[in-house]
Amino acid sequence: MNIFPAIDLFGGSAVRLYKGDYNQMTVYNTDPAAVAADFRAKGASFLHMVDLEGARSGGTPNKDTIRRVVAETKLFTELGGGIRTLRTIEDYLEIGVNRVILGTAAVTEPGFVEEAVKRYGDHIAVGADLRDGQVAIKGWTERTGADGMEFCRRMEALGVSTMIVTDISRDGAMRGTNRALYKTLSDTVKMQIIASGGVSTLDEVAALRKMDLYGAIIGKAYYTGAIDLAKAIEVAK
Repeated sequence: MNIFPAIDLFGGSAVRLYKGDYNQMTVYNTDPAAVAADFRAKGASFLHMVDLEGARSGGTPNKDTIRRVVAETKLFTELGGGIRTLRTIEDYLEIGVNRVILGTAAVTEPGFVEEAVKRYGDHIAVGADLRDGQVAIKGWTERTGADGMEFCRRMEALGVSTMIVTDISRDGAMRGTNRALYKTLSDTVKMQIIASGGVSTLDEVAALRKMDLYGAIIGKAYYTGAIDLAKAIEVAK
């Protein structure tokens, strides 16, 4: 299993939200490239980034920061947040992002995912951000009523190879990840599943690895020192 340490961007800084609440934001570092360099120094090969401003409002407000992080670290980088047009996908792939994550657009724009997969193949992933089992969009601010599991099956049918699945209630809360959710997903779909939200102990990393998941995202637990990233990477192997 691969570990994806996370950088959430807002105003050019590395921040974290509590349960997806933009009013409960903590700024951890004003230099995201330095954070990514520390990830690499601890043995990381992968990086998960989200443009929180883009997720909420669309556009590419942190593009220059993302370009710098990618250029300086050379980590395999997946990026989400505000990617709602083919032009935006191309912009990010051109600056070296390896995989883009479609979220809101996967729900609101019929045919967009299918066209993106047709053009860009495995460079496309889809994020399923779940609140009480339902897909949420626009930076987690709107609940759609769409069932999360059915949404994942639908994305698989469209040819999506990688899904990043987040339990919003666990994100940034430091109260453990939703193991039952990921066990069900691993038994239901054949896509590469990346677990996100609440991964905060080495025991949880080991449990997710036993489910044969493709990856797990570590965010707040790194920033608070609750989890040793180098050890997590070793446990995940």
